[in-house]
Amino acid sequence: MTTSFSYPNTTDLASDDYLVVGLATCFIKDDNEVHQVKIVEPIPSAALEAIVKGIPTSYEMAIATTMGTVIAGDTPQLPDGFPIEAQFCDDFVYRATAAARTYKAKPVAQTHISVGSNRNDFNHSTERKRVLNSERIVRTEDNVKQHEHTHKVL
Repeated sequence: MTTSFSYPNTTDLASDDYLVVGLATCFIKDDNEVHQVKIVEPIPSAALEAIVKGIPTSYEMAIATTMGTVIAGDTPQLPDGFPIEAQFCDDFVYRATAAARTYKAKPVAQTHISVGSNRNDFNHSTERKRVLNSERIVRTEDNVKQHEHTHKVL
């Protein structure tokens, strides 16, 4: 028997629904220093398919599990094999429900990692750092000047 979650708007999901959770190497910028952190986050089916094809990724490993294993009520649970110092991403439960729906919509993506097993043969790279707390500050000088005839009908 499958049970539904108490998280809002999840009547279509059950505790035995498939989900892939990854361990990513990310960075936090503090003053002028950059610190490395390990982040646990759900991986949607499209992202997993791209990662399996060999694109560079911040994910060191991923584990296929079920919703009920990583979410107890509204509380995320650290999957077995993940380091204890790993932190959950922001909105983990919300993102996990969204990712689980992608695997329901595309069941063929579940063949990349079987439930209960992990995969760590990704093209892991930190060359392009994922900075979690970066801010984009847009300035007037950033605007591109257009030619005066750009919007005119000639």
